[in-house]
Amino acid sequence: MNTGTLPSPTGRSAPGRPSGDASRPDRRGFARRHDWLWAALLTFGVAVTGSGTPQLWRDELASWNAAIRGTGDLVAMLGHVDAVSGLYYLLLHGWVSVFGDSATMLRMPSAFAMAGAAAFVVLTARTLFDRRAAVFAGLLFALLPSVSRYGQEARSYAFVVLAVTAATWLLVRALDRPGPRRWAPYALAVAAAGLFHIVSLLFLLPHALIVVLRWWRDRRGRTVVAFTVTVAFALVPVVPLVLLGQRQVGRQISWIKTPHLRSIAEIWDSLLGSPLVSLAIAALALLPLAWSRGRRPAVELVLIGAVPIAAAWVVSQGSTSYFMDRYLLFTVPAWVVVAAAGLAALRPRPLGVAGLAAVILLGLPDQRQLRTETAKAGRDGAEAAAVIAKGYRPGDGFVPVRGDDRVYMTDFQVEYSLPPRVELRDVFAQRSAVANDDLFPVECAQPEKCLGTTRRVWVVTWSGTQNPYHKLPKKQAEALEKHYKPVRRTKVHGLQVSLLERVR
Repeated sequence: MNTGTLPSPTGRSAPGRPSGDASRPDRRGFARRHDWLWAALLTFGVAVTGSGTPQLWRDELASWNAAIRGTGDLVAMLGHVDAVSGLYYLLLHGWVSVFGDSATMLRMPSAFAMAGAAAFVVLTARTLFDRRAAVFAGLLFALLPSVSRYGQEARSYAFVVLAVTAATWLLVRALDRPGPRRWAPYALAVAAAGLFHIVSLLFLLPHALIVVLRWWRDRRGRTVVAFTVTVAFALVPVVPLVLLGQRQVGRQISWIKTPHLRSIAEIWDSLLGSPLVSLAIAALALLPLAWSRGRRPAVELVLIGAVPIAAAWVVSQGSTSYFMDRYLLFTVPAWVVVAAAGLAALRPRPLGVAGLAAVILLGLPDQRQLRTETAKAGRDGAEAAAVIAKGYRPGDGFVPVRGDDRVYMTDFQVEYSLPPRVELRDVFAQRSAVANDDLFPVECAQPEKCLGTTRRVWVVTWSGTQNPYHKLPKKQAEALEKHYKPVRRTKVHGLQVSLLERVR
């Protein structure tokens, strides 16, 4: 008796039964279902390529300094400074305790996070548009200069992009088929976004607007109530962080200037990491608005991309400004998806492929700068550390330029690159940063008394002058001048390394 597949009246296999050899894998179907995977892998590969070459800049050095502390010391520090980065610091602390603190390892969690964001970019594009738009979105996102940069930066921004992009896709699913099983993961994504960076919660404004507009159009269900309850529940763990962050905000971001109208154009240029790519994305984002089948999701995505930028500008007119490109990086995936839909709408079809290639080519100079010129910047600390390590003797002291210039973290630049055998005494640190529960130590009120019997001191200040005490606080410079004399002076780009020996 033949037990093979029976033909249907249409000539196709009966529903629910495989045609042909049932043991043969449906490779094409697998690729369609898992097209998010290749986008994630491509994004990860682009992000980790060359990630160990650029030296850590000062924000990354702050991440390193926090991550290498003990868990108790780290939590104590967050009570005084950088609470808004606390979740990321704790995550990075666990990571470096296992994988070490090389530049590549410090940046790799961000590469993983950006890869996860790429997966949700593809899923969002496929859900709102079609698979062609999803393929374009995955390629476009992976090869954006700003994605490359923040995918290889030891800061929380890639995690924010991941959380917000996941929240957008989860919202789309929850609105299509509401239910607790779909609202619960949305709540987790909202909470994660707020815990990784408070400013990212601005994405809730367009999300709320989308929920109201859909309810207004359909007039069914209780989506507005479900959304409100879900968000309220998600924000419970974020509220204490907001309150603590408000107490620290004056110290941490008081340097950000109040934006002008032209600042919106400036931030748009830098948001995607390339002015030319930014113009191309803006042009492509207009195409789906003229496409009847894609107009509604395109409008929703434009809201997700534009409303947080406008809201951040308005809020920043007050006493504190939050208007920074990296703070608004989470809007990039929305722009990528709507631009990808624009590429998919181009006819004939090869025109979309040509458009994608053109956008990628426009970004190549900025990708090249990211991996060449940028990689050469910030080598000062590593080269200064090499000079010190070469001439080091046990018992040597260390005086980095701090005072008003401590935000440049010259001490971190040098300390990160020193080999383990070099143990310098920070002579003007009366209480260490760890003991102070802060990123910075408490410096001596009477520097001369803190010198002790130290025979030799390495002083690291800014170059461009013959003065080995340039930009040091006045009392520190006077104490060193009184008891030491310079015996060696070496310039390494923006820094000057001076070796002092005691004369009395």
